[in-house]
Amino acid sequence: MPGIVRSLAELGQYRALFCDIWGCLHNGLAPFPDAVTALQAFRAGGGIVILVSNSPRPGRSVAAQLDAMGVPRDCWDDIATSGDAAQFAMLNGEVGRRVHHIGAPKDETFFTDLSPDLQALAASQPTITRVSLEEAEGIVCTGLFDDMAETPADYADVLAQAKARNLRLLCANPDIEVDVGEHRIFCAGAIAQAYDRMGGDSLYLGKPHAPIYDLARRRLAAIAPVTDAQTLCVGDGILTDVQGGVNQQLDSLFITSGLAAGHFGDDTANPDATLLERWVIEQTLEPTYAIGHLR
Repeated sequence: MPGIVRSLAELGQYRALFCDIWGCLHNGLAPFPDAVTALQAFRAGGGIVILVSNSPRPGRSVAAQLDAMGVPRDCWDDIATSGDAAQFAMLNGEVGRRVHHIGAPKDETFFTDLSPDLQALAASQPTITRVSLEEAEGIVCTGLFDDMAETPADYADVLAQAKARNLRLLCANPDIEVDVGEHRIFCAGAIAQAYDRMGGDSLYLGKPHAPIYDLARRRLAAIAPVTDAQTLCVGDGILTDVQGGVNQQLDSLFITSGLAAGHFGDDTANPDATLLERWVIEQTLEPTYAIGHLR
């Protein structure tokens, strides 16, 4: 049974956080004030916050998005995204050099906004060209074309064509779904999952998979030496944030008011301990700690 805590401040033994963004720091529309305050206080006490996101966008693009949303820069130190890790894989030719993009116009920065180290990698490699599905050597999936209206079922024909040609799919965001305000939408992970189910080959780079944690550790080490025992994963995804922590042998703080909020009682700020224990047993994944909201 995870220990239920009332505030992040109770966990003073940690020097660094690998903190999820969507569902923890904001809801897709606006920041959570208590979460901002908690992260600011953690940093003021000498802690380091690496935002670790399954966003298909590169970290610099996510930073700009957070700025526009009103998330203050003093509540985080650096960002590691699934998009960063997926860009590295794409530039190394993991799905070929001629790729077909499945994703919304808002994700165009995936192909153009490269960090300095990735710019150097791109310059040393053959060009990545975006082409039609018929011409493609592989697929890069950053999400749905219209995630407010579509579901994975809308992609059945496209995925069947890809499977018939044995194309590999690079999933830039392993999340299955997220909440935008009160509206739940599907992510690239749902497309990749559908492709897997029909026997396709999907490559995942974000949480809970190792590459994004390797990236987060590198970004943390560039700031200060922090051990795994001093690092806490924070997030609302049992199959991403908590599973990733388990895989990496890192402690985790599960935010119960996010994707799984309906399982723990009517008071989302204070999860029911009995309901939480029952649910965790069903998931066969146990976070180290749990909290209603990040605060």
